[in-house]
Amino acid sequence: MTGSPHGADGPSPAAGPPSVSVVVCVYTQERWEDILAAVDSVRAQSRPALETLLVVDHNPVLLDRLRARYADTAGVHAVRVLANAGPRGLSAGRNTGIAAARGEVVAFLDDDAVAERDWLRWFTEAYADPAVMAVGGRTEPVWASGRRPAWFPEEFDWVVGCTYRGLPRGKVRVRNVLGGNASFRRTAFDAAGGFATGIGRDGDKRPLGCEETELCIRLTRARPDAVLLIDDRAVIHHRVPAGRERFGYFRTRTYAEGLSKALVARSVGAGKGLESERAYTGRVLPAGVARGVRDFVLARPGGAGRAGAIVAGVAAAAGGYVLGTLRARTGRAPGFSVTAIDPGAVDAGAVDAGPAGAPGGSGTGKAEETGAAA
Repeated sequence: MTGSPHGADGPSPAAGPPSVSVVVCVYTQERWEDILAAVDSVRAQSRPALETLLVVDHNPVLLDRLRARYADTAGVHAVRVLANAGPRGLSAGRNTGIAAARGEVVAFLDDDAVAERDWLRWFTEAYADPAVMAVGGRTEPVWASGRRPAWFPEEFDWVVGCTYRGLPRGKVRVRNVLGGNASFRRTAFDAAGGFATGIGRDGDKRPLGCEETELCIRLTRARPDAVLLIDDRAVIHHRVPAGRERFGYFRTRTYAEGLSKALVARSVGAGKGLESERAYTGRVLPAGVARGVRDFVLARPGGAGRAGAIVAGVAAAAGGYVLGTLRARTGRAPGFSVTAIDPGAVDAGAVDAGPAGAPGGSGTGKAEETGAAA
């Protein structure tokens, strides 16, 4: 995930910035206040979004409640509420949003995060370069306890969906963006298809991930000239609930990451699928352990805990990867598929106003199997 600075030279800004649709995938009423805060942060952008799309993951009560809440929105701050048109899970929800989006760029914001005022400004400015196909930003944790747990290493902030120590700073070229704070040209999905279902999260079930990694690698294979960037001026603040501050969640999430990496490696090959991870485990993590040991020797709080957590996290992820690889080889891995996004197949009226709980429209095209066992 490391890279080198990429220049911002491109076409004349006279053409104006691209229009942006912001997709926020939601699934539970327990995050009601978080959802409203996320939408408010999009509506307060210095560079306004064309629209905000709330995609509800098979929760009829939440769907009705959000439709009532945003029934009267229109114009520059329009909010459209859609039902996930695919199988349950984050990937299908994002694909529904992509298919319904009207913007030239589709941005994604987690439902428990708020964006800083210039978030979309930094995204859109990067697209002045026609080679840029995706832009991500920096995600800062907001800990429920008010501060980072002393034992929690910054090198593992990806466990809670945030930017971690080891990612390059500034505006740099990367292998993949991080899904909760990301944007793509609409044409990227024409070239590569949508997010693969069967890899990412499904509500509160085992916290799998890596769907954005798999998509980004697939995109650069389909478009070898594509440039993917992170601009750390595009900042969001991501809420970390108390349950995710505990070591039990840390262990579960790192294990699930290993399972997910095995699926990615099966889809795109271990060479590209683990390219950044090799540098991360070979350079970033040993340095983190060394810092933890040093802090322990100097009697600083949490040093031994951080060093131990790094070792435990690596072991859990490696265990998940080995098991996931064995399952794939024996035909017992979860099936996943890549969906071709077809905006022409979306009936906007059906998506926006369909009966509660029903798929709001097709939102997808033909599902193409990747070869993983179903």
